[in-house]
Amino acid sequence: MSTFSVVSPGPLTTFQDAGRIGHHAIGLTEGGPMDFRSFAIANRLVENDINSTALEITFGGLILKCLKPTTLCLTGAYAPLFINGKAKPLWQTHQVNSGDEIKIGFAGIGVRSYLAVSGGFDSPRWFNSSATVIRESLGQALQKGDSLTALGNAKPANRLHYLKQASLRKQITLRFIAGYQWQHLTAAEQAKFLACDYQISPRNDRMGYQLEGDAIDSGIEKIYSEGISKGTIQLPGNGQPIILMNDRQTIGGYPKLGSVISADLDRLSQLTAGASVRFIAISPEQAIREFNAYSDEIEHIRFEALTLSQSA
Repeated sequence: MSTFSVVSPGPLTTFQDAGRIGHHAIGLTEGGPMDFRSFAIANRLVENDINSTALEITFGGLILKCLKPTTLCLTGAYAPLFINGKAKPLWQTHQVNSGDEIKIGFAGIGVRSYLAVSGGFDSPRWFNSSATVIRESLGQALQKGDSLTALGNAKPANRLHYLKQASLRKQITLRFIAGYQWQHLTAAEQAKFLACDYQISPRNDRMGYQLEGDAIDSGIEKIYSEGISKGTIQLPGNGQPIILMNDRQTIGGYPKLGSVISADLDRLSQLTAGASVRFIAISPEQAIREFNAYSDEIEHIRFEALTLSQSA
């Protein structure tokens, strides 16, 4: 029996697991959650495996009708959560029952929210993953009337301490590892890139974040297409950087200045048009330390157990 019926899907709501790994050779990108930390913590809160399928909700607007009991939680962007019209805390589990209405309003801060349910959502799989990549025809956005099924039963009530919740800002610094093509920039062009406050363009989506600011001359006239990773800072002909994200193409022929580290991509994915970013270069050794700290924090994060009265 289905657990939810979709009353309103919002602008863009998709199934996502941790991503489709190992298929770049046939041109498939990984997809997966844009804000991995929020996605992973949502699954951890309902005691799922981190790779369980959750919903990524862009901007909000999702309304579900509950058809049988389960446990859910909402993390990520600061979008209001209502159960039967009553506001409920984010970053905390909630028990829902048959007949309940779950409504996620539009985000006041941030872009992407993650709804996890006990056991994860039962969803189609392609190439060993449920990650939706619409550009590659691997799944589609939720539609009104769709049925959703949670694979688990109700779980204990947990919440994440507010000091551990995401801190969303409109101005952030992105740490990146310089790539081998960075050396083709003159010292003046490198300094210009690092000193610029770039604005997020309205042309941003799950493929990439286009930036507006000082145009950078790469000093490279022609290069062969080569593989590109998530977080790559690509420099097209107009000199305006693009940060490639989860649904990017797998190869590209533009110069690449380097790659933004994982923890900072989470924060980037919550920025809207007009927000500001700066760049700072770090060493590969520092990037490895940052990644290990980021992974350890997700793996070992502790929650507060709630009593029934606290979770009501």
